[in-house]
Amino acid sequence: MKLESLKKKYPCFIYEKCSYAFKGKTLEISFVFRIEPGIVFKPKLSIEGLVKRKDLDNLVFNLGMIEAVSYWKATCSPKMLVKAGFLDKEQIRWWQDLILKGMGQFFYENRIRFQKPLIIASGPKLKANLSFRLKNRVLVPIGGGKDSLVTMELLKKAKKNILCFSLNPTPSALKGMEGQESIIARRKIDPKLLELNRKGFLNGHTPFSAYLAFLSLLVSSASGCRYIAFSNERSSNEGNASYLGKTINHQWSKSFEFEEKFRRYSKKYLDNKAEYFSLLRPLYEIQIAGLFSRFPEKLDSFLSCNEAFKTDSGRKEPSGKWCCKCSKCLFAFSILYPFVNEKKLVAAFGENLFKSIELLPLAKELIGEKGIKPLECVGTYRESLIAFFLSWKKARISGKVPVLLKSLESRFLKDYNSLEKEFKKMLFSWNPKNNLPKGFEKILA
Repeated sequence: MKLESLKKKYPCFIYEKCSYAFKGKTLEISFVFRIEPGIVFKPKLSIEGLVKRKDLDNLVFNLGMIEAVSYWKATCSPKMLVKAGFLDKEQIRWWQDLILKGMGQFFYENRIRFQKPLIIASGPKLKANLSFRLKNRVLVPIGGGKDSLVTMELLKKAKKNILCFSLNPTPSALKGMEGQESIIARRKIDPKLLELNRKGFLNGHTPFSAYLAFLSLLVSSASGCRYIAFSNERSSNEGNASYLGKTINHQWSKSFEFEEKFRRYSKKYLDNKAEYFSLLRPLYEIQIAGLFSRFPEKLDSFLSCNEAFKTDSGRKEPSGKWCCKCSKCLFAFSILYPFVNEKKLVAAFGENLFKSIELLPLAKELIGEKGIKPLECVGTYRESLIAFFLSWKKARISGKVPVLLKSLESRFLKDYNSLEKEFKKMLFSWNPKNNLPKGFEKILA
């Protein structure tokens, strides 16, 4: 459907209310959103394993704000009326900035101009900036990919008191957390949103990592964890494309820019004692792959192919397997190949992706020789090139260079000396722009 007709027909999105209640050790949260006229959404969330407390109103309300973005996008209504709570002028500007930057890919893919709703907050003023009684415990969000498993294993090795947390955990996430105390959250999208998607209402990418930031802060505060150790890396700072004069970054809510903005917002309005940071922020993805190879038992425990979890708005069941056809699969395979036994890597993925010449266009996108960088959680152009280069070097030793790497060989031979120097520099690089608390930097270094 066209944006202008949707905005005209649905002029106002309303965040009606939020509520929560404990049933035993399960916190049940519900939200009510309306799009005038006639559309009502009632998404729900349950968090298992929390001790009952009564001072979560403001945290739940703010979680509802980021939840609302997923529903607002269906119509991009020009006005957002917030009745569930109060936002001051600074908060309103913060949320509008998040919508503009966090929804950049959504605007780009739908070919519409950047939209920000006029936010009017008329709800009750909730008690903000609570100082919860926090212990020196670390909440570690686990998504099922290699990065969060590296964070978990490094903190375990350092004998940190950790509590794992996962939202709608996949089998790979559950397997990765085996033996660890954990909290599980289950988010239920209102089926009406999926129905609107099927009818042609606006749909697309939302800043999911921002949602995880708010949800993890709620869980950490409620469970008494002082630290929230995400696993976002240096590579996420690089954008993918340019649109209407702005950089589109698929991973914006994983970036250092968002991390800084969220930390300031949290300190002022949510929980001024909690420390939200990313343990892996100083490193590139390829460096994290090298760390991951130190835990070979985890190779069968991770899955980060987004195609494996897609349902096509409820039309199909997720496959739960590496598709071996997308840019995310190719990138993950290429950064692990230099560090991991080939047979074990191929067994984990199901096939050797370097033997597929059909993936060459994706490889060229990853290294910046064609189109835009794929709109996925992949590394920078240069580290993708370094990953293919190191993989090629490793394959040459065996005397059998797969067809995909063979097709890039002329590039490697031409720039061999510079790539040699660059890979050594990259594998030992350290980005000082990070928020690692005292003591955590030593663990990673």
